[in-house]
Amino acid sequence: MTATPDDADGAADSTQNLGDTMSRVARHLQEEHGDVEGTLQAITATAVRVVPNAEECSISYVIGRSKIEPRASTSDLPREVDALQERIKEGPCMDAVWEQQVVRVDDVGADDRWPQFARQASELGVGSMMCFQLFVQGDQLGGMNLYAHTPGAFDDECQEIGLMFAAHAAVAVAGAEHEEHLRAGMTNRDVIGQAKGILMERHKLTADQAFGVLARVSQELNRKLVDIAREVTETGAVPGGNTRHN
Repeated sequence: MTATPDDADGAADSTQNLGDTMSRVARHLQEEHGDVEGTLQAITATAVRVVPNAEECSISYVIGRSKIEPRASTSDLPREVDALQERIKEGPCMDAVWEQQVVRVDDVGADDRWPQFARQASELGVGSMMCFQLFVQGDQLGGMNLYAHTPGAFDDECQEIGLMFAAHAAVAVAGAEHEEHLRAGMTNRDVIGQAKGILMERHKLTADQAFGVLARVSQELNRKLVDIAREVTETGAVPGGNTRHN
């Protein structure tokens, strides 16, 4: 029987059960969600059930050192906090993804590491936070953020469980992205194959000649080959109308 987030309710109360809990979490994340967006949303929903005292969760991608792209959230509050960090260019999420694996904020309103963020996040209703690095891909980084409305909600045990959960979440995200890339690659090959077939039938070309036409037009117009192929399948014509082949 497939595990669900409900299986994890209360299971993180003891260190003895933590390994079993994380195994169920990992199976759930990997079995139930093949697409990236579904996986990210499942992670946020499961995190608040697994990590003690976590009331809200979000996953954000940080691009460069300034742009924060919200990807999944349990409510509007985490999205507002992400928008705040992007606007003022400071906050625990940015530090977690760029400089540290985890950042814990025991009392948001009293924290002096990010003065502007602390004051405004506290006004939004955030009391405690934990931010974890999920992955690093060039200048794009992913972070998972946990929130509580009261100060002092997270202790060392919460942080340990959060780190373990983040590790499983990172594996699930990588797996979903890999599957998505494979599906996209298969779709692209199908589109290119269909375009080649159209050119072969209409212009009496060989398969190699038809591909050569697509490749040449792609280079001349500085557009992706698959986009050229997609236009051929949709219109029946090569962009620019030139079917010359070598």
